Amino acid sequence: MTASEALVFQHSSFAGRIGVAREDITPPVGICHRNWGASETDTARTVHRPLTLTALTVAADQDSPPLVLVSADLGWWQTPELFSVLQQRVLSALNLDASRFLFALTHTHAGPVLADASADLPGADLRTDYFDRLCDAAISSVRQAEAAAVSAVLDWHTGCCRLAACRDLPDPTSDGERIVCGFRPGAPADDTLLVGRVTDQTGTIRAVLVNYACHPTTLAWENTALSPDFVGTMRDVVEEQVGGPVLFIQGASAELAPRYQYTGSTETADRHGRHLGHAVLATLFDMEPPASRLVFDRIVESGAPLAVWSHEPRTVSSVLRAVQTTVDLPLKNWPAADELDQRRQACDDRAVRERLRRQRDIRRVLGDGCTHASPVWIWRLGDALLAASFWECYSTLQRQLRHRFPERCVVFGGLVNGSLGYLPPAALYETDAYPVWQTPVAAGGLERMTDCMMRTAADLLAGDLPDGDDSFPDRSAERSS
Repeated sequence: MTASEALVFQHSSFAGRIGVAREDITPPVGICHRNWGASETDTARTVHRPLTLTALTVAADQDSPPLVLVSADLGWWQTPELFSVLQQRVLSALNLDASRFLFALTHTHAGPVLADASADLPGADLRTDYFDRLCDAAISSVRQAEAAAVSAVLDWHTGCCRLAACRDLPDPTSDGERIVCGFRPGAPADDTLLVGRVTDQTGTIRAVLVNYACHPTTLAWENTALSPDFVGTMRDVVEEQVGGPVLFIQGASAELAPRYQYTGSTETADRHGRHLGHAVLATLFDMEPPASRLVFDRIVESGAPLAVWSHEPRTVSSVLRAVQTTVDLPLKNWPAADELDQRRQACDDRAVRERLRRQRDIRRVLGDGCTHASPVWIWRLGDALLAASFWECYSTLQRQLRHRFPERCVVFGGLVNGSLGYLPPAALYETDAYPVWQTPVAAGGLERMTDCMMRTAADLLAGDLPDGDDSFPDRSAERSS
């Protein structure tokens, strides 16, 4: 960086046509709601706050196909094939390329169970109707967003929020190597908060994007209410101030959660949401005007020599590119799906039965191979990058991506376009930790994912990759050999 470049501050920005729209996707009371093995109830009894689905469309101009980002107040796909059905319906209805569509889950643990009607869970009829409604809401919101699109600028800014804490706690009741999921005092936690501000040509804020890594696990087994957890209150706090809708992107939060959690208290969820919401507002108020940059102007002698900085207009990038590729992740040697199901049927412990059911469903999807060709999405939004995966990755991934591209805002989205489990760092596999024994991926998976994302993003920025699907060969195996 030259001396003159160091005397400029500007946001990572994109200029083009941007639209946003929202649908209410609150399920009916009585839908299957059992997201915790320790829960003693199977269905939702009340609604805390509405669950919503928000769509954002981003296009270089009026004649270009958009990139589509959808964020939904949902937890995870209990049967991973179910997302493929939704994806195909949306892509077909909107004539979209798969690389240009991202469906992100906010990861609430107080939402409906996303399983097909054949799953041995209560309320099959409600689940079938709700899934159809969810597909319709996704298609409708994208169409509304495209119709409402205007010339706008998307500026990104980095803030911080202390809501998230490390939740990998060495078991205080044991002398072994067991790691339990709970607050670990003194352990570092990624507090990075990324805020995207969409403003139209009049300077009006049309939407706000929030990228933060923190498990929405405030509400746990004692809770019987449908709720977006802290994400819903955060949206309400921000939207009351700015007017436009807020779209939340869950970051790499595998080991991150609120210090105090696992309650039935919706007020605690609201308190956490206010915490994050005010951090978002503080970051917004710290931003420079849209389509401008802050530059060193002159020195004014006034007792002390005063450095005066001024705003000046800037040309904002309208480059928009999307790439979907795959990376081969090593798989554990799990039992076959039928064997896992036999163990489940023979088990009387509700929590263990739930664990075995999830493992069975994952095994059915992955098959009996040694590796899984895991999809990766990289978008370029002007000066910014968005990387996405359906895995729940440890925060080291997003931190390494941001370190690799320090001159750009790097947004990371987890639980995007599906969900299967965790990607822990290789060193954690030496311990008895839930993310390690829950995941079907063997040690080294997170490192391969990180390497693939870095290389794909670098080549995309260099112009070496065409837009679209399968445009980047996976070389992770040869890199590791």
